Amino acid sequence: MAYDVIRAVSDSDAYANLLLPTAIAEAGLDPQDAALATELTYGTLRRRGTYDAIIAAAADRPADAIDPAVLDALRLAVHQLLATRVASHAAVNESVNLVALTAGRGASSFANAVLRRIARESPGEWLARIEAAARSDDERLALRAAHPVWIIRALRRALAAEGRVEELDALLEADNVSPEVTLVALPGLAEPQEPRRPYAATAFASPGGDPRLALAASDGAVRVQDEGSQLVALALTAATPLRTGERWLDLCAGPGGKTALLAAVARQNDAVLEANEVVPTRARLVRNALPAVPGDVTVHERDGRELAAERPEAFDRILVDAPCTGLGALRRRPEARWRKSPADVAELVPLQVGLLTAAVDALAPGGVVAYVTCSPHLAETTAVVEEVRRIRPELVELDARAVLHGVAQSPIDLADDGRAQTGSAQLWPHRHGTDAMFLALLQRPLEATDAPKEG
Repeated sequence: MAYDVIRAVSDSDAYANLLLPTAIAEAGLDPQDAALATELTYGTLRRRGTYDAIIAAAADRPADAIDPAVLDALRLAVHQLLATRVASHAAVNESVNLVALTAGRGASSFANAVLRRIARESPGEWLARIEAAARSDDERLALRAAHPVWIIRALRRALAAEGRVEELDALLEADNVSPEVTLVALPGLAEPQEPRRPYAATAFASPGGDPRLALAASDGAVRVQDEGSQLVALALTAATPLRTGERWLDLCAGPGGKTALLAAVARQNDAVLEANEVVPTRARLVRNALPAVPGDVTVHERDGRELAAERPEAFDRILVDAPCTGLGALRRRPEARWRKSPADVAELVPLQVGLLTAAVDALAPGGVVAYVTCSPHLAETTAVVEEVRRIRPELVELDARAVLHGVAQSPIDLADDGRAQTGSAQLWPHRHGTDAMFLALLQRPLEATDAPKEG
């Protein structure tokens, strides 16, 4: 099962976090086997870069010169040999059989030789060998921590902006640990259970077992949602005092988790919520997330920039959960680190600026927009906010950290000790146990200014 999912990720750009749960359910695996399948799949995908370097050293050829089907079997075997308690002979034999089935006996002889060579040395010895061949300190860290060099540098810059660069190793380690399942209890429709999560009043940890049973029993009032996602949505509702009859917009709503949470809070405060998602399949997910919340939420399928441009001064609160690289969710999407490149950042930034600029123009006077990304990359976070504030100089940036302090149920370390330079806030896996969610809150002044608009 793990091999099939890994092959789909390699061959078809599939997402392991979507494929694997379905495969486990269809196979009816018991909890112990399901846990093993998950560890084999996610562990192999997370540490692919490290394993490729070890395979290349053992095979005496570059990893990309090996047949892709054989290479995936080797990666799966190396994870078992170096990072699990699976017996070496079992890992080698099962993986060689996999290669024989998929690529023939000649390839299986090659795989057998490579794996037996790897099995003769310890994980520490292999790490020392590949690190010795690295050309820089960052490349050595990339091999040890299984992150591409460009991502390590981006994360280091983001931490340095908070004066916390010494946390880099802890962050990289947190990216390589499977997160616990966090649930949300939609306000007014369900109550969070024990054990509670530390910050969001709506968040609690899965009590164990299959969380789908609890979800099914709640009729949608309880959902799986990272606590960081809950916090940024709640921050939008708490940024300024709520007034009856407000109009809200979730501009980039797919897959709908934040939409459902906003809809529940809107229901409690007599606000009207609309949602928008440009991708039809994701728009269907948004609609599927909403039946648990009484009331009507209109879901548009439009380019968010066009929709916002057609609704000037129409909304009191807008969430822009912008498309991004997703570097803040690497622990959930283990293959993402090897798929992304700096070119993705360059492609996304103009879209992020365009969406946020359109959103602020759709704000009513006094309205607030929350700009959110699941990425800590400075080009996707503070740089986007700075550019939009340059284009719309009348905007006021609220102190997102202060708002999160007000929302959090216990003290939350947001590195707001005088060293950070803006009012934005960054959540982190290693510090908060959440995805690395970024939040900025921009307010349109109550009185229009004569400042010219650019763009």
